[in-house]
Amino acid sequence: MNRNDFLKIGAMAALSPLFVKASANDFSASIDTEMMNHLLAANDKTAAQLMETVKPGNLRFSRMIAYDIAVLTAAYCAKGSAYYHHTEVVSKIDLLVKFLASAQAEDGTVNVGNLESPPDTAFLVEILGPAASILRKDNSSELKDVQQQLKQILLKTGEGLSTGGIHTPNHRWVISAALAQLSHLYPNKKYSNRINDWLGEGVFIDADGHYPERSGIYSGVENAAFITIARLANKPSLYAPVRKNLTMYQYYIEPNGELVRNDSRRQDQYEAAAKPSTLFYLQYRYMAVHEKSQLFAAICKQIEGTKDFEKDILTRSLFYFLEDETLQQQLPTAEVLPERYEKLFTTSHLLRIKEKNTTITLFGGTDQPLLIASGRSNSPDFFSYRKGDAILKYMRLSSNFFSMGYFYSDGLRKEGNSYVLRKKLEIPYYQPLPKEKRKANGDYKLSPSIDDRFWNKMDFSNRPVSNVKTLETIIRLTETNGTVELDFELKGMKGVPVTIELCFKEGGQLTGVAAADANGNSFLEQGTGEYRSGNDVISFGPGAVAHKQIINLEGERYSTHFGTLRTKGEHVYITGTTPFKHKLIFR
Repeated sequence: MNRNDFLKIGAMAALSPLFVKASANDFSASIDTEMMNHLLAANDKTAAQLMETVKPGNLRFSRMIAYDIAVLTAAYCAKGSAYYHHTEVVSKIDLLVKFLASAQAEDGTVNVGNLESPPDTAFLVEILGPAASILRKDNSSELKDVQQQLKQILLKTGEGLSTGGIHTPNHRWVISAALAQLSHLYPNKKYSNRINDWLGEGVFIDADGHYPERSGIYSGVENAAFITIARLANKPSLYAPVRKNLTMYQYYIEPNGELVRNDSRRQDQYEAAAKPSTLFYLQYRYMAVHEKSQLFAAICKQIEGTKDFEKDILTRSLFYFLEDETLQQQLPTAEVLPERYEKLFTTSHLLRIKEKNTTITLFGGTDQPLLIASGRSNSPDFFSYRKGDAILKYMRLSSNFFSMGYFYSDGLRKEGNSYVLRKKLEIPYYQPLPKEKRKANGDYKLSPSIDDRFWNKMDFSNRPVSNVKTLETIIRLTETNGTVELDFELKGMKGVPVTIELCFKEGGQLTGVAAADANGNSFLEQGTGEYRSGNDVISFGPGAVAHKQIINLEGERYSTHFGTLRTKGEHVYITGTTPFKHKLIFR
């Protein structure tokens, strides 16, 4: 959202009841009335839609039910709202609360995301807890019945959350945060005991600031959980990992607000669209005020200027601000964010460079051995280049070397003024088993080949090998004032087809390339190509075409299951054969 929009509403703030309240005492004098009026207007807009759509027979259970309850509760309880203490709102909240109660299992959990899931139920409490707190503060006699119904739902939920289990690292903290909400509303020793049980496992955050899942989605989830536990369960030490993670994530935010996700271990590493930085806004805002951080305030301003801010924050966050008055406070004076940075994250092997409106990402930190599974980093996207609206989403490299597929580096290292990705593949042939390992019935262990390409009942680990073929890939990145040189070298076995794949964001215009097929693919045969989006242009090249094999680049891990990693976008290919040396320049 453009900052000018804030100013337009801010000019009308004197007419708002909230603004009048803001001049009544020292605390409220520091309220960010500009933001609060924005939130009120957006929440009223959402509430108006809900007043039309929330009807018997028109409800479908999802996490949005909790948001609907919270939005309408905020509309009813906020003095600046057009729906303040409107009786018609009560019947809508009542309908939603009854519908929510009907969805609860015996243990208080619900089927959303997973079946009778304590963690997914805890995500609902993250939203319903503030709604219950707002109702308690308002204490309107009209909502006494709704307030009691919601209390019973939450108490029943507490039974499931105080004994239920989890699946993933972040679930521990989501459940603990939900229990902190419940304990704050309805004190119960078993809630705090369960929080301490989970916290007793320890909170892991690495030297760079990553939580175990290295995911923008779940970093946001964990930060929000830790803040809730810290403030409601008196655990101030939990602010430390939040501070560290948010400090790191300043380098993961692209100028358009998208989050870098190359090193994620979760689903965002492959999702078609990058997640927005709005996932972190409430955390940056809380910590900016709590810590008087000018850096976090600056990042808040950056996020406020993104296209997703109104949809993701303004339309459904008023209830968070009403429940936690820290969020209502004016931000500290923002510092100026750097025009230039160069940051290497050594734990996940990710490099980020920013030069004015150009950003560069280089990644070499997939989890080894390479396994395709949730919870492991396995993205082949090793390079991206952005110049304003012109975006190279990713670069991949594939060699037709025993169906090994895409290149996955063994780390990322700085060498002089350059950064280097490197991988050496060794593919053997297998000899007969030693006599002492042979079986008369030929029934050998089902095991993977030592290069992890395939499985068979061949007892590979006990077989001598021969005829070992090698292929070493080295990619060297050198950056100067936003211009990038990528030097490729593939050596070892001769005559191996090599394919460099560029995927630009869909919707832009390519020039200087030649059509490769009828599917929208292109070759950069020679010279320089250009990709244009709006007023921004990326030039790239020189090109080369030594072969035209541009399908099944993923390798045997995927082709066995008829899978593909191809995404939407404008695909350009540069090809060669080993021994292969090539320089690509992006500017």
